[in-house]
Amino acid sequence: MEPAEETAAEESHIVANADVVKARQTVRAYAQRARLSLVDQTKLVTAASELARNTLTYGGGGTMRVSVVTRGTRTGVKVAFHDEGPGIPDLDLALTDGWSSGKGMGLGLSGARRLADEFDLVSQAGKGTHVVVVKWAR
Repeated sequence: MEPAEETAAEESHIVANADVVKARQTVRAYAQRARLSLVDQTKLVTAASELARNTLTYGGGGTMRVSVVTRGTRTGVKVAFHDEGPGIPDLDLALTDGWSSGKGMGLGLSGARRLADEFDLVSQAGKGTHVVVVKWAR
């Protein structure tokens, strides 16, 4: 698969609850710019909201980078989250529906994966977590 080319990008810090709200708004604006359908906008914003909340709650804060991407004739939105928190010790378990390390419903990571067209998760104990989702316009 050829890499996606970024045509616009914005980075922001996620260090407080207000930043999670701002992340949702930013991702929605990029999804509209990329002409994602309303359904796909909602899916991407929901996934980004879950990942932003995880970045804050479990990663101790971090960054979000959102961009419009193209691959051939396709246009989409790529959202990357990075933290330098404790990492995820068992990725398979963390991606299992219903499992939660906190008080949530256990649908954050697995739900975000289902809502995105592309999902990539890298985590190292003691070094942090990096999650990237992409949603393509139909």
